[in-house]
Amino acid sequence: MGKLIVIEGVDASGKATQTERLYNRLAAEGKNVRKISFPDYNSDFSVPIKRYLAGDLGKHADDVGPYAASLFYAIDRYAGYKRDWGSFYEDGGILIADRYVTSNLVHQAAKIKGDKTEFMHWLHDLEYEKLALPRPDLVFFLDMPPACARRLMETRANKITGEAQKDIHESDAGYLERSYENAMEIARLADWQIIHCAKGETVRSIDEIHEEMMQILKMKIEHS
Repeated sequence: MGKLIVIEGVDASGKATQTERLYNRLAAEGKNVRKISFPDYNSDFSVPIKRYLAGDLGKHADDVGPYAASLFYAIDRYAGYKRDWGSFYEDGGILIADRYVTSNLVHQAAKIKGDKTEFMHWLHDLEYEKLALPRPDLVFFLDMPPACARRLMETRANKITGEAQKDIHESDAGYLERSYENAMEIARLADWQIIHCAKGETVRSIDEIHEEMMQILKMKIEHS
């Protein structure tokens, strides 16, 4: 089996940028590496996700419960594993993933008031046991404070449509705040590597964040 490194965070935290930087760095070092991203909006299996985010099942994120929404994303991941990246991983390749099962913990568990343990157990059983998706070897959580994320999000186009109008996650400030607070709690409980992306309201440079991640990667993965 290969290695699976996940880069997680709330919306506009820099996941795609850091995934690209990490991939380019490892490829330049001669590693057998691929980058993947979830959801895969180019796949037909992501259609339920697109409809959900467009508001076709409810105009607010909370209109669709965490269990139902998690199934949409799990199916997309399973299809990618079976049709695309699974054989690469099983043959020993290194995968750098922009989001993964961890995103259901970040975004869907935020819909649950109180104890989230039952949902976390259900999700792990669904994706890692029943669907037999690989477990990550390392998870980075990009800690981008909501105020900074909102500023960065203002100039970012919708990833699905390419237009200025945000999806039902991005347009709901309260939901984004809850997702962030939930994610920080889970990151600590799950022992994710938390990367602080801002000092106060000043966002750290892309290079500075990347170098911190590389140091952790070499310590946790390459020397294991």
